[in-house]
Amino acid sequence: MKIKRNLKGLALAVSCLMMTACGSLTQTQEKANNQADVIKIGGNWELSGATAGYGSPGNEGVELAVDQVNQAGGILGKQVEYVSLDNKSTSEETTANTSRLISNDQAALIIGPATTGLMEAQISSASSLPVIAPMATGDSLTTDSSGKVLNNVFRVCFQDAFQGQALAKFSNDNQFKKAVLIRDNSTDYGQNLTNEFKKYFQGEVVDELAYNAKDTDFNSLVTRLKAQEPDVIFVAGYYEEAGPLIKQAREQGVQAAILGPDGFGNQEIIDLAGKQNMTNVYYTAHYTTNDPSPELKKFMEAYQEKFGHAPDMFAALAYDGARLAFDAIERAQSVDSKAVNQALAETKDFSGITGNFTINDQHNPIKTAYVQKVDHGEIVDTTPIEP
Repeated sequence: MKIKRNLKGLALAVSCLMMTACGSLTQTQEKANNQADVIKIGGNWELSGATAGYGSPGNEGVELAVDQVNQAGGILGKQVEYVSLDNKSTSEETTANTSRLISNDQAALIIGPATTGLMEAQISSASSLPVIAPMATGDSLTTDSSGKVLNNVFRVCFQDAFQGQALAKFSNDNQFKKAVLIRDNSTDYGQNLTNEFKKYFQGEVVDELAYNAKDTDFNSLVTRLKAQEPDVIFVAGYYEEAGPLIKQAREQGVQAAILGPDGFGNQEIIDLAGKQNMTNVYYTAHYTTNDPSPELKKFMEAYQEKFGHAPDMFAALAYDGARLAFDAIERAQSVDSKAVNQALAETKDFSGITGNFTINDQHNPIKTAYVQKVDHGEIVDTTPIEP
């Protein structure tokens, strides 16, 4: 998941104030962690604010993973303590939380935030502490401005570039010939996805349209796209705007297939669009519940029992992120940041509920994407797209 505003400048400014403090605490922190009776894992999540719909399930996924590892005896003979903080969907709170988790709570690593912009704010402040990004899809997240791979940042989900390619391949395989592209013009997420789709789509792009975050009236946009008579509409954005857009398109009689990225992956899109309108809609998912493995079934049942509702893909990704963290600490036989970062970088054939994956030299997972078909608000089919 990628939401990226103009946050880098603020994050860097805050990090300049924090670097000395965080850097000087590293050895003390690692010594304390190795000697402590518990291993502390930090969570920095959007539990309130504009993107809580992504952060809250992520936090729950980590909570469940921590409960389960503790019931199984912990890590390195120690129990895991999960310290979760609400960044309120802002960069200011994100960097403040990062400082607290490092300096006050002496976390061995941090999982989250959910969105790319806030992950970037955290990375700028995290020094060498391992950071796991379960669902932030921005392409450059694991590298610095020169393209050099960051030694402490690791991703669990696929990237935006792969999403755009996967949806274009799906369109080509289904012989869609005329596409209208609609992007969220206020985010890099929307623009980058659109560019990747255009690059790989083999049909004709008959029009390109745009909207901004928090727009609610799409009727003029729908009138324009309807005149083009496309057989596929690619909406590069999030459920908050995609739901009303789909509703208004269907109410105006647009029956074309509608494709979207992982930003569609929230129950609220169905509430916003209406079940009857969520038909012939497709979106990329990080895992599938069709024909689930025994491990995925156990996760779904345990999550339902603990939280009283079914998990979404963001909960599943964060659950895998936590399990990846535990696995790396076990392999490192230490919570030393350098050792854990090395173990994360050497991850091969990790068995996750969102799929098995190996971390590549860019610190991204090599894994399958799934295109899910929705009819009347229900997922009725899933198509795997291999990397």
